[in-house]
Amino acid sequence: MVMMVPWLHFTGGDSLIFKSWHPSSHGAIAGACIGLVIFAIFERWVNAMRGVLSVYWRTRTLAQMSVPSSSDAPCHDSSSISKPLKVSAVSDGVEEVDISPVPSQRPALRVRRVPRTIPPFLPSHDIPRGALFAFQALLYYVLMLAVMTFQAAYIISIIVGLMIGEVLFGRYAGGAKTHFSH
Repeated sequence: MVMMVPWLHFTGGDSLIFKSWHPSSHGAIAGACIGLVIFAIFERWVNAMRGVLSVYWRTRTLAQMSVPSSSDAPCHDSSSISKPLKVSAVSDGVEEVDISPVPSQRPALRVRRVPRTIPPFLPSHDIPRGALFAFQALLYYVLMLAVMTFQAAYIISIIVGLMIGEVLFGRYAGGAKTHFSH
C-alpha cells in the first residue's frame, strides 16, 4: 500500500491527478512540472476570457436596458419606443432622460427615473457565464489536487505558471473576479 508523504518533498512516485499517473523519474517529474505550468497559464487565460466576456455582456445589457419599454415612453407613437433614450444627467442616483419622437428634434419630455441597479437575467449571458465559472472552478480544483501531493516541484511549477499567466493575461480580466475569495 502506497502512503502519501504528508510534508513537502522533491521525491517522485506520487499520484498526480489520476491513480495511474505516477511520475517517478526525474524526466517524468520535469514533464509533469512543464504540464502544470502550461495548465496554470491556461487557467489564467480562461479567467481573462471570462473578464473580456463579462465586459461584453455588461455592455450589451446596458444597451438593451437603455431602449425604453412601452411603460417608459409618455407618447403612444411606436416610432419613439424603438429609439434609444438619451441620459443627460445622473445625480443622487436619479437620471434625467430626454425623450423625443425624432432624435434630431428637441426633447419633447424630460423624465426623471431611478436607474436599474441590478442587470436583468438574460439566459444568453448568464448561462454561459455560469458555465465558464464552473469550468474555471474545475481548473482550480485540478490545480489544488496537484498541490495536495505535497510535491514541492509541482507547487513551484503551479505558482510559476500562475504568475506567467497573470503577467500575460491579467490585464484582460477586468470584469471577472480573479480569485475564489468569497
